[in-house]
Amino acid sequence: MTQLDVRPRAGDTVSGVAEGDVRGKGLGKGSVGLVGSAVIGISTVAPVYCLTSTLGSTAGEVGLQMPAIFLAGFLPMLLVAFAYRELNKAMPDCGTSFTWTVKAFGPRIGWMCGWGLVIATIIVLSNLAGVATSYFWLLAGEITNNASIAALDDNKLVHIVTCLTLIAVATAISYRGMTATKGVQYALVGLQLVVLALFVAMAFQKASAGTFDTALDFSWSWMNPFAVESMAAFTAGLSLSIFMYWGWDACLATNEETTGSTKTPGRASLIAMIVLVGSYLATGIAAQMAVGSGGEGLGLANEETSGNVFAALAGPVMGPVLGILLFVAVLASAAASLQTTFIPVARTVLAMSTYEALPPSYAKVHPRFKTPGRATVMAGVATGVFYTVMTLVSENVLTDTIFALGLMICFYYSLTAFACVWYFRGELRRSARDLFFKGVFPVLGGLLLAAVFFKTLYDAWDPSYGSGSTLPGLDVGNVFVIGVGLLALGLVIMFVTERRSPAFFRGEVLTKSTPALVVED
Repeated sequence: MTQLDVRPRAGDTVSGVAEGDVRGKGLGKGSVGLVGSAVIGISTVAPVYCLTSTLGSTAGEVGLQMPAIFLAGFLPMLLVAFAYRELNKAMPDCGTSFTWTVKAFGPRIGWMCGWGLVIATIIVLSNLAGVATSYFWLLAGEITNNASIAALDDNKLVHIVTCLTLIAVATAISYRGMTATKGVQYALVGLQLVVLALFVAMAFQKASAGTFDTALDFSWSWMNPFAVESMAAFTAGLSLSIFMYWGWDACLATNEETTGSTKTPGRASLIAMIVLVGSYLATGIAAQMAVGSGGEGLGLANEETSGNVFAALAGPVMGPVLGILLFVAVLASAAASLQTTFIPVARTVLAMSTYEALPPSYAKVHPRFKTPGRATVMAGVATGVFYTVMTLVSENVLTDTIFALGLMICFYYSLTAFACVWYFRGELRRSARDLFFKGVFPVLGGLLLAAVFFKTLYDAWDPSYGSGSTLPGLDVGNVFVIGVGLLALGLVIMFVTERRSPAFFRGEVLTKSTPALVVED
């Protein structure tokens, strides 16, 4: 089928209509309600996947203060969420951070903010596919009781082929639209939360019975972030914690497809974040009480198991039968998020193309599925290439890319928070509400994330940072190389794009007065 081109003609106002009017980009209006939007946010974050990937690494960085770090990571995310809510009320646009930052700071800063969102999503998609692949083979080994099948995940060729297959399937599903798997998403998110609650309950039971030698009694001191031994450890733990909350803004990327586009996405994102912080605190405390946060035995910081905690704890905590449920939950979490995480990247690319910041082919929407088809396929291809390259050059691809992802998240979230303050600067004196929700809260969130960004960059220069692996011939950590390298790549692509699409970069296409390209309810 041909795809609809919703790109405005150069020289016209972006909507092609009088200022104050709005026009859609061709996306499916009214496809998502409040519950569906919140489910998208939770599914994109993938709480079970995040926990199995980062519980051990976080414990290794901050020890017993892991629950405090989860709370500390929630604070800047909550403050930035207020910025997203206010910006979405004023400018509901599927380009979210890109569109808002362009209107506040101009085309170049806005373009780089959009690039930060796109590349962060590519990184997390590759991680999701990698975790889904590992658990696919682990689950197959558990079900068949055959260790040789589970060991297939250690074969790089088999792992990469399986991973690319999962990425292709997720891309195809996302291509078919928002409602193609709505019921499946509800079921998968529900499964994650139920199994997580079961794990928490059984971990508390094991802790009270003293089943494991490394078990600990709960202490309120665990909730004190100032007890972390060093600022470097605190920053590393905070970066991981921030990664664990990333994805809630997918609720905002579907604003043009949501009923009540100015209010529903913001409410859904807050609901998603409350569910997430509750889940993380309960799981972190329960796991720490059951097995401790040290590096011995089943301790969360044990280097042999910290990169995949639930694979190590499933059997000991839940038993051989129920433990399989945890394997299923991790696989479901990664698979569900793999599908929904295509939403923000595809819609950001659609918006960037619509506003002439990327080639026009990405502004085409499928006439039947109402999705940015080419942008979705591009995201899938980029994810496959990125993961394949990283797997071949790094032995610790998941660890290194998660730390690098924290850099990208801090980069574009902080820019978006500052954009909110600058965009609404003339309204901050109108009321106390405007002052705090459009000014104080966003600027605090932006400053916190910017501080984490620069401190992480400084620490990541050390080759021992992250997984401790480096590229041949470089005395710099892989996390620094990945993070800075991807930002530099964005600058190169931006300069190339500027030569081909000068109107956008001259500020002639998208300005503060440009009406949003959405259909209001």
